[in-house]
Amino acid sequence: MTSASSARPSTLLPRLHDPELLIFIRHGQTDWNAEGRMQGQRDIPLNATGEGQATGNGTRLKAYFETQGLDPAAFDFVSSPLGRTRRTMELLRTAMQLDPQAYRQESRIAEISFGAWEGFTLEELADDEQDLVLQRRADKWGFLYPEGESYERLSERIGAWLQTVDRPTVVVAHGGVYRVMRGLLEGLETAKVPTLDVPQDKVFIWRGSRFEDV
Repeated sequence: MTSASSARPSTLLPRLHDPELLIFIRHGQTDWNAEGRMQGQRDIPLNATGEGQATGNGTRLKAYFETQGLDPAAFDFVSSPLGRTRRTMELLRTAMQLDPQAYRQESRIAEISFGAWEGFTLEELADDEQDLVLQRRADKWGFLYPEGESYERLSERIGAWLQTVDRPTVVVAHGGVYRVMRGLLEGLETAKVPTLDVPQDKVFIWRGSRFEDV
């Protein structure tokens, strides 16, 4: 495992694919998000704020489709299988006046696994796991969470999925998934990827080989 004194140098990710149109929405807020707890693949439900964010993103996306002359029927709607993403997708589609259940699930876009650290804040781990917390700080890309994944490993399954995107797609997934997906689309430095900001009240649109948000 990488130590705090021997972090690997940052490298550029390969630009694996350039979809024509890919729209990404992060799930709405949960109580664990609000508390700064590592959520990973634990199935934590949306809170009231998160439900409002999901509905708001649906309203934004509906307006974007209308102004751009886009037909929702031409899109593949795909969600992570975790409950908070499925609930977000269903609220989003309801706000778009679409059948809330007419989407598919994709296991490869589930959130990064934080393993044994899920449910904890970094502050709670600081005493008992101090060395590992320092290793994570030194190399967030390569750090392998105990019994979990690293961003590097996450990039393998996200990259494999990304290369299958062959039609306009709306994706509802997670913060870690967006960070890696954007890194692979833009060819970002590995050190930058885990630090990307992913607001839960934005719609991210990949079009014309670049991201914009609404």
